[in-house]
Amino acid sequence: MTVVEVSVSGAPRRGLASRVVSRLGSGVVQVLLALVAIFWLVPVFGLLVASLRPESANTASGWWTIFTKPSELTLANYADLVGNSTVLRSFLNTVYIAVPSTVLVVVISALAAYGLAWIEFPGRIWLTTLVVGLLVMPIQVALIPVAKLFGSLGLFGTIAGVVLFHVAFGLPFAIFLLRNFFVGIPKDLVEAARMDGAREWVIFKRVVLPIAKPAIASLTIFQFLWVWNDLLVALVFADQDSAPITVALRAQLRQFGTNIDLLSTGAFLSMIVPLAVFLAFQRYFVQGVLAGSTK
Repeated sequence: MTVVEVSVSGAPRRGLASRVVSRLGSGVVQVLLALVAIFWLVPVFGLLVASLRPESANTASGWWTIFTKPSELTLANYADLVGNSTVLRSFLNTVYIAVPSTVLVVVISALAAYGLAWIEFPGRIWLTTLVVGLLVMPIQVALIPVAKLFGSLGLFGTIAGVVLFHVAFGLPFAIFLLRNFFVGIPKDLVEAARMDGAREWVIFKRVVLPIAKPAIASLTIFQFLWVWNDLLVALVFADQDSAPITVALRAQLRQFGTNIDLLSTGAFLSMIVPLAVFLAFQRYFVQGVLAGSTK
């Protein structure tokens, strides 16, 4: 039970017991958060250690034995990976696929979301309903029809085809997310800009975009991570020359083994770019996640 005292001024004042309970509660929460962080970091640390051990050591014992045999650590796996032209080409293909897929989705969805949120035109409600309805369409349903279409257009087995598929299936969620955020912007700001004679492009650029920066940053992170880690779409639409790193690493699997030294090294290398993107936008990501939770 919380103990509350009343100060001389009449305002409620928290007692000593309440402050002790609060501090203990804060300490318990911090310990729990630290345990959760350690729980999530252990697999990453294990992957890093496995990427630094030779294949013979990985097949003979677990990564945790490195604490008793630190001399097993080596950079030979990374040297072999960098010297592998197939893996390097697939790493660049991943960049060529992930960057335009993210930029196009963010730009197109921001413009479309502004139109659906703040511009009056016939059929706006129906168009918004259509965008929401497209959210429930699974990717697996469209793989074969789109593959036939890309084959007739000459896009099958190309980076452009993979990018186009990611953009098409990323837009409904992106438009839905940004439209809901744009609607929450105070109407007085937009109306005041219109009364001052600002055109829609100026309102979008100078009023809406600065306010929506956290939401756009969150969308950028989600879309980039989704495309970077994708395997299914790349397996269907990319060929050997346009395959991203997820497909290239899968191709390294042996018939009767896992080739864990190369796989763990490649997996850790593929994590570096998404991790850098997340760390770069983490401040805006937190703001975007919390956007709308308080008024």
